[in-house]
Amino acid sequence: MQMNHTELVSMAEQEIAAIIKVLPDDIKAHALNCPVCFDSKPVAGRDEEEWLGFFEGASLIDEPDPENLPRIRLFVDNIWEYVEMDEQDFLDEISTTFLHELGHYLGWDEDEVSERGLA
Repeated sequence: MQMNHTELVSMAEQEIAAIIKVLPDDIKAHALNCPVCFDSKPVAGRDEEEWLGFFEGASLIDEPDPENLPRIRLFVDNIWEYVEMDEQDFLDEISTTFLHELGHYLGWDEDEVSERGLA
């Protein structure tokens, strides 16, 4: 099934809203404070062309930096291609990628994210 970027973003926004609703209250509060950007793909010319998501900025355990605000980037077109254009797999991967990047926002490194089942 073909989907355009706007449709993918809409589906992703709905999925993330549903995920946030069921998070524990302390995690939910943090999730609501970390903006999520829905990009098509990483910036052209970077070697991250196959990335599904990325956390950037200061995590909660870092010193706040007004010039390096935290945000989660989800590359919805990459995710759509990664799941071979399957809607349910897309929603599942949006959930997985969002929670993984949220873990980084909370200050967890790759090992801690993996230990919590978010890798």
